[in-house]
Amino acid sequence: MRIDALRREFGSFTALEGLELDVPAGEFVALLGPSGCGKSTALNLLAGLLDPTTGTISLDGRRIDRLPPEQRGIAMVFQNYALFPHLTVADNIAFGLRMRGCPKPERAERVRRALDLVRLRAQADRYPRQLSGGQQQRVAIARAVVVEPRLVLMDEPLSNLDASLRLDLRTEIRALHQQLSLTTIYVTHDQTEALSLADRLVVLRDGAVQQVGTPAEVYERPANAFVAGFVGYRNSLPGTLTGGVFDAGDLVLRVGGYGTDRPAPGPAVAMIRPEDLLLVREPAAGSGNEVPLDVRVCEYQGRGFAIEGSGPGGQLLHCRSDRSFRPGERAVAVVAPDRVRLFARPQTETPTPDRALPVDGQPS
Repeated sequence: MRIDALRREFGSFTALEGLELDVPAGEFVALLGPSGCGKSTALNLLAGLLDPTTGTISLDGRRIDRLPPEQRGIAMVFQNYALFPHLTVADNIAFGLRMRGCPKPERAERVRRALDLVRLRAQADRYPRQLSGGQQQRVAIARAVVVEPRLVLMDEPLSNLDASLRLDLRTEIRALHQQLSLTTIYVTHDQTEALSLADRLVVLRDGAVQQVGTPAEVYERPANAFVAGFVGYRNSLPGTLTGGVFDAGDLVLRVGGYGTDRPAPGPAVAMIRPEDLLLVREPAAGSGNEVPLDVRVCEYQGRGFAIEGSGPGGQLLHCRSDRSFRPGERAVAVVAPDRVRLFARPQTETPTPDRALPVDGQPS
């Protein structure tokens, strides 16, 4: 698939601005970003549910942006399942084949294979109301893949499920993709989901692409402060970089690593993941930058504690520890110089912390 300069305007508002993307056959691409960033607009343009203001979409060398949805060879999995309540599981899966005039014997065999793929053969004669949310979403996925589309679009298909079901179905989606090698474009605001599923990520903000790369590239080398904040760098400190020292006023940090990624001396922002800012009572000699912290909140999270505290100058910091601290307790947060990520000072703020989750899916 080739997406070239794709743009969508709603009056004076630009929802998507010049999206450029090549998607090789069999690749799994995730469009990632906060609400309102343009990812669902992009998906609806690909599906034919919206017309582009400018730009083109080509699939297998054929331009499809002027074709109606049913002629594009695309299947879509919706957030709310969109199953027919009056049809059985098998009939829901067979619906697209029937609309395409697939002969009944072939249709029955393809439905049987699709049921086996999503492990729902025993539920073939049930109705959607008799299924769990996870089972309904598996029916929706089976209905999409049974027609053997050239492209599968998934619009936040796991967002309506509880945490345990999301994890299970995420694994199933990845296994299904590996088994069928379907070209897939997946929309999500959950970076954990995107990192675990996709071959490549496209991070969007306000309709514009911020970074395109593999999950490892985006996670380990975010292109700017916005991307860093979205993939888990919850602590953001404005200040000034001079040589190997970052001065945030009441807080001074030694910095290192990242080579040519380091911005030029001058106004900058330092960003630190909570898991790299470790709260201890007695730091070891030479362990890194030491930041005094007054504990405000300590949350038990199974494998450790997530802690919010007030640092020098009242700066709120988020860190981790393997032991509990009491609110009001004085402690020291330690971060190694090479775990402080530096960016040129952004003109706008980084995303709000509640949108960013660590890779293990627990709030930070």
